[in-house]
Amino acid sequence: MEGLKIAVIGGGSSYTPELMDGIIKRKGQLPVEEVYLVDIKEGEEKLNIVGNLAKRMVKKAGLDTKIILTLDRREAIKDADYVITQFRVGGLKARARDENIPLRYNVLGQETTGAGGFAKALRTIPVIMDICKDIVELSPNAWLINFTNPAGLIAETVLRYTNVKAMGLCNVPTNMKNTTAKMFGVEPERIRMDFIGLNHLNWANHIYLDGKDIMSKVIEKNLDDEALNMNNIPNLNWDKNHLINLNMLPSPYLRYFYMTDEMIKNQIKDVEEGKGTRGEQVMKIEEELFELYEDEQIDIKPPQLEKRGGAYYSEAAISLISAIHNNKGEIHTVNIKNNGAILNLDNDVVIECNAFVDKTGATPLTLGNMPLEISGLVNQVKAYELLTAEAGITGDYETALMALSTNPLIPSVNIAKKILDDILIENKEYLTQFSR
Repeated sequence: MEGLKIAVIGGGSSYTPELMDGIIKRKGQLPVEEVYLVDIKEGEEKLNIVGNLAKRMVKKAGLDTKIILTLDRREAIKDADYVITQFRVGGLKARARDENIPLRYNVLGQETTGAGGFAKALRTIPVIMDICKDIVELSPNAWLINFTNPAGLIAETVLRYTNVKAMGLCNVPTNMKNTTAKMFGVEPERIRMDFIGLNHLNWANHIYLDGKDIMSKVIEKNLDDEALNMNNIPNLNWDKNHLINLNMLPSPYLRYFYMTDEMIKNQIKDVEEGKGTRGEQVMKIEEELFELYEDEQIDIKPPQLEKRGGAYYSEAAISLISAIHNNKGEIHTVNIKNNGAILNLDNDVVIECNAFVDKTGATPLTLGNMPLEISGLVNQVKAYELLTAEAGITGDYETALMALSTNPLIPSVNIAKKILDDILIENKEYLTQFSR
């Protein structure tokens, strides 16, 4: 079988060992001949550290896979079968700004939702569009698997404004499924979890163990402890009556919408106590990780990587690629166009849902109507995403202001304008589309 070429844009990311671990685990399914790890000049040092660890990992696994480190994105994309995007424009310093700017106005600061996610999207959209141009020119049959946050909004932009074959991917649904399996002491394969909504704004509306509905038991367990959460989200208890009446399991990220006041207080407290924002905390975690990665004795994915918040990323990403390449006809949770899956949402918008995946791509499973309890929030956030995508493409100030004002986490147009102006000033070098 002809070997595969995989290009990883953002190859110097601390997540790359996760990705390599997924390739190694599926060495019998995926004949990966070359992995191109790509980064920019500013990330070259990290690229070399991570790349050398990747080489040690494949050597230990007995694979012949070539790991090529490069700053030439076009070289990496040319004739690639799969392009994985996992980059962060501006690095963690930009993330820390994204989190701190809103806090000045007593507004939630988070990297993928609200104003923080808005700023990150504006920086990311020009870059992802350039990558898509390269794919169309150099590798038109390649699949783009996007892990770059905000993953749903970036998938929306790519699928709306380009002809690239693409899917957005997030580790949260996999995390929710695997964590639920641990709660019941069973293998993840025995759990079926159906999702409805958008990226970082989705709900498991059906959960089964060996075909038996266990939603009420899952909700009960999540009221008793904080088992189902992510490392990067504060552990705050769900409101008992709300969760029971909702009768769905929310993504951990929905804490930002259901407990906004408490989450803001938590963030302000962390800053006042010197802990800093999550982005500032991750800087310290990454320093420790890269010190580990430099150790030439390490030739496996370090367990400490799970602190980073990307647990199960490799499972989600490489499992999806295997399903496409091997025409498996498996069910995966991805970000793709609605195409009638959710009846009370436009067909051409991107949702996060379970889909049938084979070599032709992903076909969403029918979900019917969203319940009233969530449809208003989903439609409002989708409107925000569509406006943000347009603003990121056009660089139009008024569209950007309308987008931010539409976001349910922004309290007023007046506050939205202040935050937007700060974002544009402090990200001037990255937001050249707004220069006029």
